Amino acid sequence: MHGLLIYHVVAGSIAEELELERGDRLVAVNGQRLRDVIDYNYHASDEELVLEVLKVSGEIWELEVERDHDEPLGLVFVPPEPAHCGNKCIFCFVHQLPKGLRKPLYVKDEDYRLSFLYGNYVTLSNIGRDDIARIVEQRLSPLYVSVHATNAVLREKLLGRKGLMPIIEIMAELARARITMHAQVVLCPGLNDGDELRRTVTDLASLYPWVASLAIVPVGLTAHRKGLPPLKPVTASYAREFVRTWQQEADRLCRELGEPFLFLADEFFIKAGEPFPPLESYGELPQIENGVGMIPLFLDQAERVARRARRMRPRTVTLVTGESPYRFLADFLQRLETKTGVRLVPVAVPNRLFGEAVTVTGLVAGKDIIEALKGRELGDAVFVPDVMLKEGEGVFLDDVNLEQLRESLGTKVEVVEATPQGIYDALRAVRPRRA
Repeated sequence: MHGLLIYHVVAGSIAEELELERGDRLVAVNGQRLRDVIDYNYHASDEELVLEVLKVSGEIWELEVERDHDEPLGLVFVPPEPAHCGNKCIFCFVHQLPKGLRKPLYVKDEDYRLSFLYGNYVTLSNIGRDDIARIVEQRLSPLYVSVHATNAVLREKLLGRKGLMPIIEIMAELARARITMHAQVVLCPGLNDGDELRRTVTDLASLYPWVASLAIVPVGLTAHRKGLPPLKPVTASYAREFVRTWQQEADRLCRELGEPFLFLADEFFIKAGEPFPPLESYGELPQIENGVGMIPLFLDQAERVARRARRMRPRTVTLVTGESPYRFLADFLQRLETKTGVRLVPVAVPNRLFGEAVTVTGLVAGKDIIEALKGRELGDAVFVPDVMLKEGEGVFLDDVNLEQLRESLGTKVEVVEATPQGIYDALRAVRPRRA
C-alpha cells in the first residue's frame, strides 16, 4: 500500500489535534506521494502543508496545516521494510551464522535509504538510474559504501554477482553531485590485498573529499563456513606486515590530502601486537562504528577517568568482555582498582557460538558468558557491556535475556556503557551485598 503507516501519535502534538491515530496512513504531502520516511522529511519541511490521509475507517481526509518552521507534526511511522541483498559475497557474515539465532539476524539488507538513515554499509549493487537521481535530488548524504575492490571483475567475484555497474563510476557520479560517502574494504588475504588494494585506495582517494574516509577491516571467519569458498584468515604475521606497510600509506595520504583519510581497523593492530597511532590521527572518528579507533578512544578516556577516580567502599565486581580488547580493559581496571579500592575482575569470554577466531565483544553470546563464569566467585555484581545486547531489548545474539543470565549466575547483572566513564559511573552505583 502507498503512504506511511502511522505507528504512534505524540500527545499534545499537531497530529493529535488533527485527530490522526495509529493505523492511519499518510499518503501524500503537498500533492507528493510518499514512498518512505525520507520522502516525508523532504516534502514536509514547509510551514504550510496539505496532508492526504487514509484513515483506518477507509475514509480519505485532506488536512491543511500551518505551523512554525521547527514545530514537528508529532508522527512516528512504522520503519520501512529494507530492500533485501541479492549478493552472494564470499565473505558474508550472515552465511556463516549457526542455526538457532534470532530470525532477523539472517536477513541481509541492501538499501541505500538505510545507509543514509542509520549508517548501514551497502554495496550499491541494486540501484539504478532512478535511485541515483533520487539520492542527488534529495541530498541523501552521507552514504556508507562497501567497495571491497574497484577492479570491476574482482568486485563481481567478491560479491558473487555478474553484470554490476562499476562501483567507481557510481561513486564518481555521486561525488560530482557533492554527495559525501564513507567507504570500506573487507580485506581477504590473497584476493583484494596487495596491488588490488593499492588500486582501490588510489581510485577512492582520487574522489576525496566526497569520499571522505576509507576503512580497511579484516575478513571475519566463523566456525560455520560450510559449503562456502575457502578464505585465508588474517594471521598475526600477516597483520604485522600489513600494519607496517599500510599505516605508512595512511600517513602519506593524510599529508597529501590535509586530513586523515585511510584507516586500519583496530583488529589489525591487536592481532599484530603493534602500537596504535595517536588518537588525533583518527580525525573526527568517522569510522568508529566500523571498529576503527575504538581502542585508541578507550585508552584516551581511560587515562582521564583513572586520573580523577576516587576511593569507594570495598566491593567486588566482575566485568565480561570479548578476547580482543581484554588486555586494554584489564590495564584500565588495574589502575581503577588501585585508585578506588574496589576489586575488579575482568573475564575474557571465549566465543563458542561463532568459533575461537571471532574475538570482538559485540558478538559474545549469553550462553558463552554463563559458561565462562561457571564456578567463579563473582562478587557483588557482573557488568555486561551494552554492545553485547540488542538495543532496547536486553537480549543476546543467542536469545538469552538478562533475566536468564541473572538466574544462571545467581548474582546481580548490570548492563554498562562500554566506555571507561560508563564503567566508572556504574561502579559508583553498585552496593556491596553485605550492605
